[in-house]
Amino acid sequence: MDSRTAVSDAFHAQRVAMVELQLRGRGIRDPRVLAAMERVPRHEFLSPELQGEAYEDRPLPIGHGQTVSQPYIVAAMLEALEIQPSDSVLEIGTGSGYQTALLAELAGKVYSIERHAPLAERACQTLERLGCTGVRVLVGDGTEGLPNAAPFDAILVSAAAPKLPPPLLEQLAEGGRMIVPVGFAGGQELELVRKLQGQPSITRLDACRFVPLIGREGFPSGWE
Repeated sequence: MDSRTAVSDAFHAQRVAMVELQLRGRGIRDPRVLAAMERVPRHEFLSPELQGEAYEDRPLPIGHGQTVSQPYIVAAMLEALEIQPSDSVLEIGTGSGYQTALLAELAGKVYSIERHAPLAERACQTLERLGCTGVRVLVGDGTEGLPNAAPFDAILVSAAAPKLPPPLLEQLAEGGRMIVPVGFAGGQELELVRKLQGQPSITRLDACRFVPLIGREGFPSGWE
């Protein structure tokens, strides 16, 4: 991402405050995650009428029944994944493209799948306008992953699944990390999954609330 875009906009002071108060102040410590979230302009991924609320710590609507997650939960997921500069990462749920841009700051290569074509197109336009590179956005069923580009060092799922989608575990590299919200509308938990000897080793993190993951290995259409 063009660093001039990140530091010269009128929202830069709000972004610095977001990092200090909402992220560092609540225990986020990974310096690369904090730096990325200070650089990437969240307001650019929102409609004009919502840009003034971009750096509040809450999810915001982006259309098609979807949201951009609150900054703290995004930072917590990124920190848990321990993404390295050489990593190949799969994102399930491009949404606005904000989290995609953050992943591009941290990883070597990012693949992102979005099931809503208009959201994918808008995200691509924003990412291109901001000079974000190393990203490929595709339209499809994210629950099936992207076998042609596997294995992935890290997978980030930004919608709640009823259970860990088997294709995503299959496409995770040995020793790789995946973070996925698991549960139903009444209660979800973030699960950090490590693939060890082909099997999932699961650590349960924070309670959370995400929109449902729709697809063959997720919830059926209509759960929105």
